[in-house]
Amino acid sequence: MSRLFGTDGVRGIANSELTPELAFRLGEAAGMLLHDSDRGRIVVGKDTRISGDMLEAALVAGICSAGSDALLAGIIPTPAVAFLARELGADGGVVISASHNPAEYNGIKFFSRDGFKLPDELESAIEEHVAANARAARPTGSGVGVARTIDDAVERYIGHAIATVPERLDGLKVALDCGHGAASLTSRIAFERLGAVVSSINCDWDGTDINKECGSTNLGPVKGLVREVSADLGIAHDGDADRVLAVDATGAEVDGDHILAVCAAQMKRESRLPYDTVVGTVMTNLGFEVAMRGLGVRVVKTRVGDRYVLDQMRAMGAVLGGEQSGHVIFLEHTTTGDGLVTALQLARVMHVTGKPLSELAAVMTSYPQVLVNVPVIDKGRVATSVALAAAIAAEEEGLGLSGRVLVRPSGTEPLVRVMVEAADPVTAHAVVDRLVAVVERELG
Repeated sequence: MSRLFGTDGVRGIANSELTPELAFRLGEAAGMLLHDSDRGRIVVGKDTRISGDMLEAALVAGICSAGSDALLAGIIPTPAVAFLARELGADGGVVISASHNPAEYNGIKFFSRDGFKLPDELESAIEEHVAANARAARPTGSGVGVARTIDDAVERYIGHAIATVPERLDGLKVALDCGHGAASLTSRIAFERLGAVVSSINCDWDGTDINKECGSTNLGPVKGLVREVSADLGIAHDGDADRVLAVDATGAEVDGDHILAVCAAQMKRESRLPYDTVVGTVMTNLGFEVAMRGLGVRVVKTRVGDRYVLDQMRAMGAVLGGEQSGHVIFLEHTTTGDGLVTALQLARVMHVTGKPLSELAAVMTSYPQVLVNVPVIDKGRVATSVALAAAIAAEEEGLGLSGRVLVRPSGTEPLVRVMVEAADPVTAHAVVDRLVAVVERELG
């Protein structure tokens, strides 16, 4: 059996790769392994995908068959499940979501009782249970678990997010794109309670439109809304609202690196940045490192994936880290990437400084970076292809210190990601084109 877990849970096309049978076994494993008491309690949430109900039913059946109770949060952002696991004193949390992926995909992501993603050894134990495919000894009678609805799940999370901002945001004009996802129930309410004036789009859903030409995967709609309402800030979520990208009043995109830079600069000014350190990934733009060096802030890099960012933050006592994709972790407030908390923190910096986002984001200048996702048959061959390794080495030698190359398999999709940074975009595009040709030839 191949490894089930990618960089962010178990994912696949719903009802084909990620089946109800697999969801049941994963739920059963969670009900058995995530607790150390007589009866576990597992928070379960989902995004707006049409397959969510089907997978939730199977997952909850598995949890209850193992003798644990399922606490149903309904449609809710992924970080809310991590928060609720801690808030309610549960033994863990499970989210049914494929994040930014198209609607036909879905995923199952796990959190421990303290709201952090599971360590590798616990993921391996879950995989072993699923692979064994043997009927576990199951309780009967009163030992069978039950499902209970958390009636105030969304309200609890909104209150938590608001509490991370001590100031009001009165008068701030926000354009919001919820991507037909879970943020539809939370983000507008949170901003409005803090006094912002909010115009929103894509806050409804039909189960098939999540992330479709909107949200953080397509900033066109929120850019249009910013222009239409003359907003100070544009916010775009992905389907489960664990990430966010922004747009300034001029319509310019503000990615995760810039958001991280803006917040790091403010936290440095407020002496709230322990060890003057921020954690990024190998995808973090070189311009971010240059900007942080100018502020006296050290940048530590990890492999791609917010779980690895978080592990490094916890290991060294850092409180701020994130990814270019918009996963930003404020460890003072959250245990995982949280799109709403990140959006509120960014808005707070605008309010506290009185500066427009365009001026704040100018704290860093991005080096030209070109990223191409190449569909392949066998992404695992990235690590073993001699021809690809030789091509990468040749391009790195040509770039020298003025750029870098990163070729890696996607953790969630059958893709190889080819990224190049260079002193000028023409060079970056040329290098990417040559490497993409090699990937297509060698990996199908």
